[in-house]
Amino acid sequence: MRHTLLFAALLAALPAHADTIIDRANGYTLNGAGQLQRFTSLAFDDLGRIVAVGSEKQTAAALPKADHIDVQGRTVLPGLIDAHGHVFELGTIAAGVELYSPASLGAALRAVADFARAHPKNAWVVGFGWNQENWKLGRFPTAAELDAVVASRPVLLHRVDGHAIWVNTKALEMAGVTRDTQDPAGGKIERDASGKPTGVLVDAAMELVNRVVPLPTPAEARATLDVALQSLAKVGLTSVHDAGIRVAQDDIYRDYADHGKLTTRVYAMIGDTTSDFDELSKDGPLKSYANDVYALAAVKLYSDGALGSRGAALLAPYSDMPSTKGLLFYPDAEMRAKMNKAMKAGYQVNIHAIGDAGNHQILDAYAQLIPQYKNAALRHRIEHAQVVTPEDIPRFKQLSIIPSMQPTHATSDQNMAEQRVGHERIKGAYAWRTFLDQGSKIACGSDFPIESPNPFEGLHAAVTRQNNANVPPGGWYKNQAMTLTEAFRCFTLDAAYAANQDNVIGSLEVGKWADFIVVDRDIFKIPPEQLGKTQVLQTWMGGKRVYKK
Repeated sequence: MRHTLLFAALLAALPAHADTIIDRANGYTLNGAGQLQRFTSLAFDDLGRIVAVGSEKQTAAALPKADHIDVQGRTVLPGLIDAHGHVFELGTIAAGVELYSPASLGAALRAVADFARAHPKNAWVVGFGWNQENWKLGRFPTAAELDAVVASRPVLLHRVDGHAIWVNTKALEMAGVTRDTQDPAGGKIERDASGKPTGVLVDAAMELVNRVVPLPTPAEARATLDVALQSLAKVGLTSVHDAGIRVAQDDIYRDYADHGKLTTRVYAMIGDTTSDFDELSKDGPLKSYANDVYALAAVKLYSDGALGSRGAALLAPYSDMPSTKGLLFYPDAEMRAKMNKAMKAGYQVNIHAIGDAGNHQILDAYAQLIPQYKNAALRHRIEHAQVVTPEDIPRFKQLSIIPSMQPTHATSDQNMAEQRVGHERIKGAYAWRTFLDQGSKIACGSDFPIESPNPFEGLHAAVTRQNNANVPPGGWYKNQAMTLTEAFRCFTLDAAYAANQDNVIGSLEVGKWADFIVVDRDIFKIPPEQLGKTQVLQTWMGGKRVYKK
């Protein structure tokens, strides 16, 4: 018996209780070799595992007593995977000042003032998303400018890249930051000509203020996770790699997994190799939990900061500020010790590196450490791999290091990246084509909430090298663009590979989990400039529908 989509609505988000077949699909997936395959029908059992993919005749023969769902010719794709995001932070943004959209400093200050008035009981006014480059200031904003709109309560505003904060005088006072406070290793306190802090703290200096901000309560943390999971399912993400978690977040993830509340698979990375790592690594890597819904098998480290705040570590000075080369967070020996600790315990090591000096430091460290452990099977990664010297790019392939890259970073950074590094160094920046041509597998993500979690915006950026407004015409350094099939693979099979999960997710193949989405257009037939407008109609994870538009 065939049921229409109208009847499928009755299924809601309940666990699958019967074998199910999706019929009349305009289906696309990849095979194990990464080649695009077509299908019209998908069959999965009551456990949520795929039994057959192909024609309706083939799937009906495989599961003769299955319930049938007719998707009426709509496009069906494997669930998309974001290889680098920050899940709890995505949920937190909904509870703070939204500073992604204000187009001027004045508009941002009005948003802060309005939020403070609307939330008089908030002890701190917290916000996200400011970018002084969009405001054409030619400088960072100041505490004095914030004081003019909110002076009596501390204000803490995160820059769009997460590598700088803008605070008011009250926050500086509560943190004890004065003209006598020294810059911490790997961080910088912006100062005026007299040495007085101006209100912006970069990279490691952010901790001076962050440490006096109250931690979220368990109830608040769960509420933010609920918001994030809803957002991820809505855009068709059936798996995400959470780039840096703590003990408290691991506790919540396991509880959600135990109770069937994780509607997106989470491959988590322990943040650093300090006390949280010591606690979470007692029993070794957690490679699979609750039917592959959760894993904790990696460690996230940082080599440097971000390009926009000039915290990314460069081998030569910044082209637009010759007085600085940015900041390496740790000396070589200390960074190697952190990596060694994680690798010795059997964890995949994933290291944030944006500048060419940051990438060079990490490649050198991998070159020394990997031969000691012979654990290339762990598929160690560099997160972002954003500005790399041309001589260092081949080392990723030689060392079997996965470049975990975010296509929308290129289209967001086009307004300042070349000013930061100049015309020559930009040739090794956001260099997807160069990596792909040498045979590297790129794991694509977004770095949400720094960028939108919508993977179709990532596909659009990867193929067009343009932002959502299709700027610039023809694409920014279009010679580094991906084909659509390559980009699709980066957000599916190769992202799964980067988590050692390509045997269970990443494509719609027999034996894998039935993680798939139904979308409103055929992404392989529309003009590339329309990719980012794709809407998800349904999201399924493990044979269970978790979202319906």
